[in-house]
Amino acid sequence: MRQIKASEVTNTVARLFEHSCHYLPPDVIIALKQAREKEKSPVCRDVLDRILENVEIAGKEQIPLCQDTGAAVVMLELGQEVHITNGDLYTAINGGVRQGYDKGYLRKSIVNQPCFARVNTKDNTPAMIHTDIVTSDRLKISVLPKGGGFCRRPRWRGR
Repeated sequence: MRQIKASEVTNTVARLFEHSCHYLPPDVIIALKQAREKEKSPVCRDVLDRILENVEIAGKEQIPLCQDTGAAVVMLELGQEVHITNGDLYTAINGGVRQGYDKGYLRKSIVNQPCFARVNTKDNTPAMIHTDIVTSDRLKISVLPKGGGFCRRPRWRGR
């Protein structure tokens, strides 16, 4: 049985959220650069240039790539031969979200009772945690700061 301290989970989740909001994976940057080279529209090339500039600034300055750092989604592959010690797994994950969003200066936009009270939790918890139990002695943690994006309601215009 492999033992993992809850504090290790907390530190890992915090680090992953900070990193995911400050950097894009190299393959995404390559794809953006390739798209920019192939793009024929000057306006679209300029937009891609601004995106690439934003990626560079975010990494250098350690600031979020996007102002909407979203809801904290955590995906776990939890080996059935893993035992979390010195704390609860989900409490450790939410502690990591709390730390990562605070230390990384990430926007905290989660609310309690979204249909009624809509009071901001001020720490972006609770995380949405998806857990798959697998045959192993490992714990794999993946995070996704899921932004809501901007959505305009379509307007009905009478004829």
